[in-house]
Amino acid sequence: MIGRRMKTNFQYIFFILTLSICLLIPSYLFAQSETLKIPHIETEIVIDGNLSEWRDFAFTDGLWDIYRAMQSPWYEPAKNRLTDHGSEPLPEDDLNARYYIGWDERFLYLGAEVSDNINDVSESKHAPKRWYYKDAIAWFFEAPADTISDTFGEGNHAFAFVMDTTYPEYGAWWRHGNKDTNFLEEALPEETVAYAIRFVTGRNKAGYDLEARIDLNRTFSASTSSWETAESGKFIRMMIVHCDPDGGEYGGHLLIYGKGDADESWKVFQLGGPAEGVRREQK
Repeated sequence: MIGRRMKTNFQYIFFILTLSICLLIPSYLFAQSETLKIPHIETEIVIDGNLSEWRDFAFTDGLWDIYRAMQSPWYEPAKNRLTDHGSEPLPEDDLNARYYIGWDERFLYLGAEVSDNINDVSESKHAPKRWYYKDAIAWFFEAPADTISDTFGEGNHAFAFVMDTTYPEYGAWWRHGNKDTNFLEEALPEETVAYAIRFVTGRNKAGYDLEARIDLNRTFSASTSSWETAESGKFIRMMIVHCDPDGGEYGGHLLIYGKGDADESWKVFQLGGPAEGVRREQK
């Protein structure tokens, strides 16, 4: 009996140690890799399409266009591309943008300042989930980040915004998964999202700003029990997909921080503390 009990205790201890190591490995690996910090937003934000009250305190790494995407490790010509329908501008004027992200204990804040030559939000085979056939920006997340490769399974989300100022029901779209089902598609519930689009005169022919707020705890926890609340230090993965059909059907795309639906290619980010913002020296 004593031997059997010792064996049972040893098996239990071994199981606990193995589980602890498995839980710690992702955090250790992410800590050792080059992770980017998403700043904590300290100010109150009004979602009106004007990013000025928080853009300087959010994460952004500058202007993205096709030339910069071509130099990135995730660049694949079949996915990162612009389209030529005739009389197109220079590639850098076809589409370029700055992207912004921040967080607090309840919300993810997403923003973009975009220069675009054509606003195109219609297509011949429209379906609510086909945001990728329209002018749209989607932020893809795995929350929390892990080392298991999934394709819109448990913990995976895409929040997609169509650049249509009539704000159709499908204008804020949610692709996600859970432990039982991949690729769940639905409009973001009204209580989980607020967003605004503002077209900007003088920024190319169809330049615009997008500002959005997502209730991250309601959305992230709906996909996995591994997410409870947002807190500093947590790791997530992220990719941005910017769609630009320019009058065609399935048009141009910029993929930033990732290669596609498989989340193992998405960039690891960490929820961080507040940012100092841009500093300028006085003369």
